[in-house]
Amino acid sequence: MIELKERPKNPIIIEGFPGFGFVSTIVTEFLIKHLKAKRIGRIFSTKLTPMVAIRNSEIIDPLEIYYDKKHNIVILRALTNVSGAEWEIANIVIELAKKLKAKEIIGVEGVASDSKKNKIYYFTNLNKEKFEKINLEGFKNGVIVGVTGVLLLKSKEVPLSCIFVDANPGFPDSKAAGEVVKVLDSYLGLKVDYRPLFKAAEEFENKLKELMSSVKKAVEKKQEKDTSYLG
Repeated sequence: MIELKERPKNPIIIEGFPGFGFVSTIVTEFLIKHLKAKRIGRIFSTKLTPMVAIRNSEIIDPLEIYYDKKHNIVILRALTNVSGAEWEIANIVIELAKKLKAKEIIGVEGVASDSKKNKIYYFTNLNKEKFEKINLEGFKNGVIVGVTGVLLLKSKEVPLSCIFVDANPGFPDSKAAGEVVKVLDSYLGLKVDYRPLFKAAEEFENKLKELMSSVKKAVEKKQEKDTSYLG
């Protein structure tokens, strides 16, 4: 079910649901904040886990719809895992696109990878030249699951483009998300500052290294203690 307070005409829709490296989640949150997009509605499904977030005494819906009027962009924000509801949610996204006569749906996804390069790829059923102009490589081999996977299966129904990035599946990958925002900035002419995401990634990596170092020291001390006890 879709609830809308406003009905933008011919927008671009950016969808991002939790996946590898939480790339989609980080990207949509970042765009909403930096584009100062406003909430215009929500998506509701009984197949979702019954949960709600409360922030500053306000209820935050699991699936919300935001709108950036300046760039005519609709952003779908997901604060919950949609596992088990992918087909229904994808159909609702398609319904929303048709209802608003969207120019394009852009799916954002992290692709599981151990690479530290965060390489970016694209897929589109529209004109490829726009992506080629910003030096993106077409996605040739891989498996895409979730809502974006369903949208790809039903891509004959809507104008669809996807941006994929190699991401670390083990923890939130802000660096990969930063690369996606950088591409969206060029592709859509947003003029947003994506550097904070790279800074957040660096800070996170430093904290992770400190944590790993602390764990290593704790293990070494334990081994020393065990050796002393046995000796």
